[in-house]
Amino acid sequence: MRVICLLVLMLLFNGSSSIGDSKNVSMRPDVVDIGALFSFSSMIGRVGKIAVEAAVEDVNSDPSILGGTKLKLSLHDTNYSGFLGIIESLRFMETKTLAIIGPQNSVTAHVLSHIANELQVPLLSFSATDPTLSSLQFPFFIRTSQNDLYQMAAVAEIVDYFQWRQVIAIFVDDDHGRNGIAALGDQLNEKRCKISLKVPLKPDASRDEVTDALVKVALSESRILVVHTYETTGMVVLDVARSLGMTEPGYVWIATNWLSLLLDTNSPLPSSSMENIQGLVALRLYSPDSALKRSFVSRWTNLTNGKASSGPLGLSTYGLYAYDTVWMLAHAINAFLNEGGDLSFSKPSKFTGTDVGTLNLNSMSIFNGGKTLLHRILDVKFTGITGRVEFTPDRDIIRPAFEVINIIGTGERRIGYWSNYSGLSTVPPESLYSKPPNRTSSNQKLYDVVWPGQATQKPRGWAFPNSGRRLRIGVPRRVGYQEFVSQVEGTDMFRGYCVDVFTAAINLLPYAVPYKLIPFGDGVTNPSGTELVRLLSTGVFDAAMGDIAIITNRTRMADFTQPYIESGLVVVAPVKKLNSNAWAFLRPFTPKMWCITAVSFLVIGAVVWTLEHRINDDFRGPPKRQIITILWFSFSTLFFSHRENTVSTLGRIVLLVWLFVVLIINSSYTASLTSILTVQQLSSPVKGIETLISNNDPIGYQQGSFARNYLIEELGIHESRLVPLVSTEHYVKALNDGPTNNGVAAIIDERAYVELFLSTRCEYSIVGQEFTKNGWGFAFQRDSPLAVDMSTAILRLSENGDLQRIHDKWLMKSACTSQASKFEVDRLQLGSFWGLFLISGLACLLALLIYLFLTVRQYSKHYPEELGSSERSSRSSSLHRFLSFADEKEEVIKSRSKRRRMQEASVRSMNEENSTCSSRKHGHDDGYDIDA
Repeated sequence: MRVICLLVLMLLFNGSSSIGDSKNVSMRPDVVDIGALFSFSSMIGRVGKIAVEAAVEDVNSDPSILGGTKLKLSLHDTNYSGFLGIIESLRFMETKTLAIIGPQNSVTAHVLSHIANELQVPLLSFSATDPTLSSLQFPFFIRTSQNDLYQMAAVAEIVDYFQWRQVIAIFVDDDHGRNGIAALGDQLNEKRCKISLKVPLKPDASRDEVTDALVKVALSESRILVVHTYETTGMVVLDVARSLGMTEPGYVWIATNWLSLLLDTNSPLPSSSMENIQGLVALRLYSPDSALKRSFVSRWTNLTNGKASSGPLGLSTYGLYAYDTVWMLAHAINAFLNEGGDLSFSKPSKFTGTDVGTLNLNSMSIFNGGKTLLHRILDVKFTGITGRVEFTPDRDIIRPAFEVINIIGTGERRIGYWSNYSGLSTVPPESLYSKPPNRTSSNQKLYDVVWPGQATQKPRGWAFPNSGRRLRIGVPRRVGYQEFVSQVEGTDMFRGYCVDVFTAAINLLPYAVPYKLIPFGDGVTNPSGTELVRLLSTGVFDAAMGDIAIITNRTRMADFTQPYIESGLVVVAPVKKLNSNAWAFLRPFTPKMWCITAVSFLVIGAVVWTLEHRINDDFRGPPKRQIITILWFSFSTLFFSHRENTVSTLGRIVLLVWLFVVLIINSSYTASLTSILTVQQLSSPVKGIETLISNNDPIGYQQGSFARNYLIEELGIHESRLVPLVSTEHYVKALNDGPTNNGVAAIIDERAYVELFLSTRCEYSIVGQEFTKNGWGFAFQRDSPLAVDMSTAILRLSENGDLQRIHDKWLMKSACTSQASKFEVDRLQLGSFWGLFLISGLACLLALLIYLFLTVRQYSKHYPEELGSSERSSRSSSLHRFLSFADEKEEVIKSRSKRRRMQEASVRSMNEENSTCSSRKHGHDDGYDIDA
């Protein structure tokens, strides 16, 4: 019975399932309409039309994809016209079209996306690569190939890889070109590069218009040209460039994927066209090798037979993406139908009651299931002939990648790959996906490139423009220290150390640099170096030459060369000679050092006396004698002439350590005193920047120097204390007057100035240490390639000795021979010896602790009864007995202890004898009683 019930249930279940399945099948339409918009005569359109038709045929021949439903494809030709594209798209909207494959270009996509938003019909484009189409404004636009944002990221990484900093962008002035170049600018900014010149072209620009544009490019500085156009316009640009000599060595041409499209579709190109593109670097959409891809490539010849009237039609990467787009849509429609998607259409309420005239907008309808189908498209995951097909949260195809190719001879050579995962590499991107991403500069690699003009060496990337404009170089008109830079009176010429270094460096450059020196400043006051550098960022000057210190806030406004002279802030103050006197022998040590040293001698004497007192007769006697012994022993160790011998091991260890300390102190004292008595000493009340910070005396600084801001902002010195000084004469007067006579206590200035100032004025000197470190360099506008080349030239000047010869010519003066004299030698401080004193103190402390332990132990051993009764006796009496014990000579204590032990032994023996006699007597008495 149970078996019969189970069979009945199974039959019922199978029957209901069959009914359900037939119901689902019956709900599926036999045909769904999709549309496609291309320009059939364009390269992308010709390839795309064939690929889409082949894909529709393959999908319809595979019943497992749509479960019996067929795709009905309607193709419309936009004929390169955006207007026709709009009209044809509106015709699609009058039918029951679920989705549209297209449009082909970004310009039409922007317009049609608004229509798609209203009627909720997804647009799937494999060739509209404008990055802005991925914005939230166009939810129904789906890009099924790679976004130009990633292509521009690849271009930016190529530019950065070859260490170029400026590029010129040549582009078609439409949505495709403008937005692509805007993305390139953003990507270059992340690499600290920039677009120095944008050259827009009309989509149908004539040869004359292209020529006019490229003439401006030829007059520009950068030689790195990025071409982001369409195929026909791009080839016109390169043809004109060759006629203008812009494909010769020194130029770099980088083409986006329009060139690879041309090579893939129309290969081989005519020899004249190949000559125009020699040495170019181009990008191609990358798809990994697979069996599916190889199979489709092998079918391509059969697919194009009889369909390409203008000759053989090659398969471009856009054809691969077009094929996968149809399969993507088929998978999405299948998922949409499986979940019972709404295939109905409704009239747009916005058009009701609207006077639309003859536009017949009322015939258009909204796809009610459009949003659901859109989600199913974005959820698609499958492997196609372009690789893994899947969307990111930003609605871009995952794993964007490009091939980097170099045009050589009659063909091309792959020099590497770019992927969003690992950047530039020479191995296919799919081999890197299993490894952690590594975007470090050392991991970025490309094979060698053959550049335009058959050049194998990497081009510099820039050249001086042929516009006739000379480099504008700002030069400060100094009032003081004109040895560094000064204007020759009555001329526009300059002279000085900085000018000679600049001229020598610029003469070493491998190219001519036309320049003009422009004075900066009124000639009455020293101009601000920071203000001069700021004018570079505003475009007033192209560069700045002179005594310009390289400091942090200036590096934010300009690029600096390698420093050509080291400098830093120092303190200059009046000094006076110190003559030796009767008390010169006290000067090597500070008072604190003298006091600590004297106390240490006394402590060592006391410690050695304590350790030797009980066993050494030299350290015993009347109190007066013992005090004299301590003093004599202590200070005689200074000369290693102590006559008392140390007997104890602990005493010898302490003395050994102390004699080492004395040796160091003696040597240091002798060296310092020798220096004081034999070398001329200079003294100043100002010891360095610390002295100036701690007091309120006025401080001088050179007018226009960065020292003023540094003292106020970094050191917290009030600006009321700062006195600007213009020339060396002002320096002398201010220092001689001093802080009490409206002068200054010291001057803070850069070492380069100070050394020149002190070379002829011996009454002043640098006091303290240099408290900042910087150098002087030439400033250029940000990202100027001249900064790097000038740095190289300065290094060459340093290596061949020319830099030193220029320095000696202008800055080497020997009028003040006393400058070799030392400033007052620092007196020996306690800090230089505290380690020695610490070691000696620890040795003394350890020896005393061991000695105390041994003494207490001996005391407890010889006088145990004293310790036993110590609890009953007073603490003072116990301490007195212990000190008396410690004061006794150890031999006496040992002798007394020996006698005590003998007496105790004698007493014990007598007691034993008495005990024996008593026992015997008791025994006799007992025996007598028994006998009785």
